[in-house]
Amino acid sequence: MQPFTYLRPASLDEALHAASEPGTSVLAGGTTMVDLMRGGLAWPTRLLDISHLPGLADVQTDGPVLRFGALARMADVAENETLQRAYPALVESLQLAASQQLRNAATLGGNILQRTRCPYFRNGVSDCNKRVPGSGCSAVDGEDREMALFGTSESCLANYPGDWGTALAAFDTAVELRSAAGLRTVKFSEFHLPYGEDPAAETVLRPGEIVTAITVRATPAGRASTYLKVRDRQSYAYALVSAAVALEMEGDMVTSARVSLGGVASKPWRSPEAEAALTGRRLSEAVSLEAGEAAFKGAKPRRQNAFKIELGRRVVARAALTAAKRI
Repeated sequence: MQPFTYLRPASLDEALHAASEPGTSVLAGGTTMVDLMRGGLAWPTRLLDISHLPGLADVQTDGPVLRFGALARMADVAENETLQRAYPALVESLQLAASQQLRNAATLGGNILQRTRCPYFRNGVSDCNKRVPGSGCSAVDGEDREMALFGTSESCLANYPGDWGTALAAFDTAVELRSAAGLRTVKFSEFHLPYGEDPAAETVLRPGEIVTAITVRATPAGRASTYLKVRDRQSYAYALVSAAVALEMEGDMVTSARVSLGGVASKPWRSPEAEAALTGRRLSEAVSLEAGEAAFKGAKPRRQNAFKIELGRRVVARAALTAAKRI
């Protein structure tokens, strides 16, 4: 780890001005940034600690918009009784992410900014266009079991690893970004960039900007929702396939559906195909399987990860049936 200057601003305004200086990276919970620095994957010359700033950890779950301060801890938000009752998919995505120790420290804002867990990126020696642009992608001819099915190219096959982000993608979510120049709000669907064509570019976050909040438009679909995650082992592990499903129903008829996929794409991946297969139909096991089929129709498997397609179909189907039971 290279030497760096540690900064602890007294206010958000001071933090925003400091963030605009070249070589500055932001430290919140530390579970992402410190990990990257130790692995030689981030080299800030100035580390800006915002973990103590007031107001950035506030959570509001009443009214037409849910608001999550970027410094809110994952473990704390998962204990929110309103979310547990009205938005179980959001709670489950937090509960199934990482270990309890990490959830106690990790922040919501930092979580959506976490970088891929691709071993070729993380090992520091393999060819990786994300780490060293133009060097190539070792996954193209290497082990690709855990790689993505959507949003890839021959330049990068890596997966986005987040559970919280996958659940957020199933709702009308936005990210508030602040800089010394002011406030900018970005739709969550546009916040992350597919790794495929320019692997080094992962989000639309501009130099000097800090994530200050995540907002979710309130919806009755939150109540009939779930986040289902399948992984190699039950303990702390990243998803092979996951799905967030949120439904609005009249009886057994689906009037609105929201479906997002995790563990299979280069960013949190919304599936309008699965949503169309569910909407306007009476939910049954057969219909839910059709939705799973639709969700993975455009998948582009490699040599060793084609199993994710059939697994993913069943994950979507099971999630849809589980969500419907929560009406």
